[in-house]
Amino acid sequence: MAEWEVPASLGPADGEENASSPIVNRSCEHLECYMVLTTAEKTAIGSICFLAGPVTLLENALILGLIAATASLRQRPSYLFIGNLALADVFASCFFTTSFLDFHLFQRSDGPIAYLFKLGGVTMAFTNSVGSLLLTALDRYLCIHRPSSYKTLLTRRRALLGLLVLWSATVFISFLPLMGWTCHSGLGSPCSRLFPYISRGYLACWTSFILVLLALILGAYVLILWKAHRHEASMCVLQGSTGAGHARMRMDIRLARTFGLILLTLVGCWLPALSFMLADVAVVLSLAQQRAFAFCSTLCLLNSAVNPLLYAMRCRELRLALLHQLKVLSQAARCKKTTTGDSDARPPSREKCTMVEMPKSSQFCSVLEQ
Repeated sequence: MAEWEVPASLGPADGEENASSPIVNRSCEHLECYMVLTTAEKTAIGSICFLAGPVTLLENALILGLIAATASLRQRPSYLFIGNLALADVFASCFFTTSFLDFHLFQRSDGPIAYLFKLGGVTMAFTNSVGSLLLTALDRYLCIHRPSSYKTLLTRRRALLGLLVLWSATVFISFLPLMGWTCHSGLGSPCSRLFPYISRGYLACWTSFILVLLALILGAYVLILWKAHRHEASMCVLQGSTGAGHARMRMDIRLARTFGLILLTLVGCWLPALSFMLADVAVVLSLAQQRAFAFCSTLCLLNSAVNPLLYAMRCRELRLALLHQLKVLSQAARCKKTTTGDSDARPPSREKCTMVEMPKSSQFCSVLEQ
């Protein structure tokens, strides 16, 4: 790697002014020029990652466990997409937290292959997470746009095929730098100031791809809200009652609030980091901007922590599945306590210990459960 050098003739005033510029008196041989955080910033970012990482992992692991343990949910495309979102966020919590802390806090400088492999894992997880959000949005749009033929259009087989295509595309895109699309000219013009060994051309392509996905998600939810508004308006005209108008208004407000919260969270978590990436492609970033990007990148992890609350636990059937599993565990604990607490007593029957049944699945699509 090249070196960022400061001329020896610089005086104290010049040195202070130069400290905020992208050229500092540090060698980039071991990637020190990318390790820009101060001690206080390391403490703050470390606290965010140590808190958000485990929380994100536990939340999404819970969602995966509920879907895997409930046969009725595993068969439905909507919950396959939600499960895939949870799986991608599990990977994001693991890959991002470990690699980010390892590089910025512990300042471990790996070789090009090891670093690009770790970065590819982070990129794959976040790209798949955004792709899963798009599949979920399209599923909800199809559900409300074609309710009569929804089950025939989106079968479980087609949903699995869509997930296979998504994973294949994200793995290929994420590991392009490891396959050769990288930067070999130090910190010159083709190289990113945010990521070692990453070409500005690749960064521009990946950022544009994520922006396109976000735009499609936004468009899908706008169409959902428009379609729901038209449907309720037509029902109001047919019924011709004031009460129906108030019900329509309540439904429109409820959907608008739900989708507004989803989109605000998505844009608020992703747009700051993507803005810095686009700026890195066009201009030379200063050290202050590099440090700001490090904080903005943690917002992507926070988005993975919020996703289970926005997309999974707002679904009625998943909440029922959680309550069902808690009842099963509680019943099993009581049966075990009864059996082990009184060895002379007759153990409870098998039927008594398996009385809890899963509530029947609703036939409403997931967009109406919000």
